[in-house]
Amino acid sequence: MNRSKKIAVSDTKSVHFLGDSNIILVGMMGAGKTTIGKALASYTGKQFFDCDHEIQKCTGVKIPVIFEIEGEEGFRRRETQTLKKLVSKNNIVLATGGGAVLSHENRTVLKQSGIVVYLRASVNDLYRRTRHDKNRPLLKTDNPREKLTQLYQQRDKFYQQTAHIIVNTTRQNIRLLVRELVKRLAAIKQTQSTTHIYKHMQTITVEFSSSAETRSYPIHIGNGILDQTERITACLKQKRVAIVSNTTVAPLYLEKLRTALEKNGVQSIPIILPDGEVYKNWETLNQIFDALLKNHCERTTTVLALGGGVIGDLTGFAAATYLRGVPFIQIPTTLLAQVDSSVGGKTGINHALGKNMIGAFYQPRMVIADSATLDSLPDRELRAGIAEIIKYGLIRDPAFFEWLEKNMQRLLSRDPAILNDAIQRSCENKAEIVAADEKESGVRALLNLGHTFGHAIENGMGYGIWLHGEAVAAGTVLAADLSRRMKLINDTDVARIHAIFQQAGLPVSAPRLEPEKYLELMALDKKVSAGKTRFIVLNRIGEAVMRADIPPELITETLNACMTHE
Repeated sequence: MNRSKKIAVSDTKSVHFLGDSNIILVGMMGAGKTTIGKALASYTGKQFFDCDHEIQKCTGVKIPVIFEIEGEEGFRRRETQTLKKLVSKNNIVLATGGGAVLSHENRTVLKQSGIVVYLRASVNDLYRRTRHDKNRPLLKTDNPREKLTQLYQQRDKFYQQTAHIIVNTTRQNIRLLVRELVKRLAAIKQTQSTTHIYKHMQTITVEFSSSAETRSYPIHIGNGILDQTERITACLKQKRVAIVSNTTVAPLYLEKLRTALEKNGVQSIPIILPDGEVYKNWETLNQIFDALLKNHCERTTTVLALGGGVIGDLTGFAAATYLRGVPFIQIPTTLLAQVDSSVGGKTGINHALGKNMIGAFYQPRMVIADSATLDSLPDRELRAGIAEIIKYGLIRDPAFFEWLEKNMQRLLSRDPAILNDAIQRSCENKAEIVAADEKESGVRALLNLGHTFGHAIENGMGYGIWLHGEAVAAGTVLAADLSRRMKLINDTDVARIHAIFQQAGLPVSAPRLEPEKYLELMALDKKVSAGKTRFIVLNRIGEAVMRADIPPELITETLNACMTHE
């Protein structure tokens, strides 16, 4: 085939960079996988395959007949077998079936076998394209539009997890779409760093299920992914966002993010706040509202939180309440925010009488955790984030705790692989907990190990004097000592807990305040119920429990024993 007649001279370099790589298209039925796939294959000189067509060719019958005879489960087995055969080839464009991503095995195979492109379209467009197609067994219902909506809600998260690139196919000119797609595909292949990014980016899904609905959002974790904004633009309701950051983070990363968004046609409104826990209050929150109102931001304007935990909490609370709720995305730039505060939907501000006492549960649309942003993080703040990582090992993941004991120095040295592993394991633990208990009515309270003491330290010393992670570290040591006094754990466990915080360079003693002052501050804790302060204590390393039946004298003994003598 003479491709020179089909490809402009300026595009030949992009095609060249693709080499013999496989391009794999995923997406809903009607998203355009076959149409775009054939055009893309023609444009790049690759061979086109359609998985459904190959299944039909192999069996000699059409897909609806396979569904009728073998059911969906039987069809899915054939689909997996066919996919494995097809991806063993080189230099192909492959259109997969809409449900191929439902299998974890398939998702893994696809991601390892080429560059995966998610062709995304609205449910209205999908219905318009498929409503007269009689070869869609899953749409043979009385209400195909409703079925499409259900399938989309079920599958969208899996498409996003699998894809390296997301392309919106709504009302797109095929020729222009293919040319633009080739450039984006070539950009991945052209630079080694970008290839490395996509090979090593992990996606975790936080999924909430109830009798009424199922909601979910992805957490993307990688090194150098801040300017890979396709996932952001794919979920925007309008090509306009507001980015909330602070005076420390904005000079480092705001322009990079804005430029990447602009390349995808998204305009942004910067909102720069002062930096520090002391500013996590009503006055600063109103600065966000002022900017959103002055710029006529609408309910379809997505708000991005670019910064640490304070920025994430402020932005999330603003998003939850502005116009009674607008979409927001978390882009945490501190370790503590990446492993804890950006995940789970807790938002809020501090009050003079208590930390995080005013706020809302409001989930982000996604979280993008770029560990490369930690390169500019001061050592003190890096250590503060490690306190929250250690917490996950203590409350539910003893194997992770042991891993941290062995890898703490590599974590402190910012080894990218170790950082990404620690962030991923932490987010997996938190995602499982918050999915089971979104509003902290049960198991989610265990995430507050060390926080009852820790919040009292932050408040008693004045917000910002102790970093949150430092206060949690000291608070966790106090919780371990209290657990020992309750005869739940032994001296060896307490010593291990003490040692790992010391190894991380974190405080293992509480600041000296009167025990009565601590008790007064802890009485303002959000876990107080029926007038009783409830503490998270340890049955063993890897198992936490909430208790309210703790004799006051044991708490006082713990405070006296674990306070600094300075």
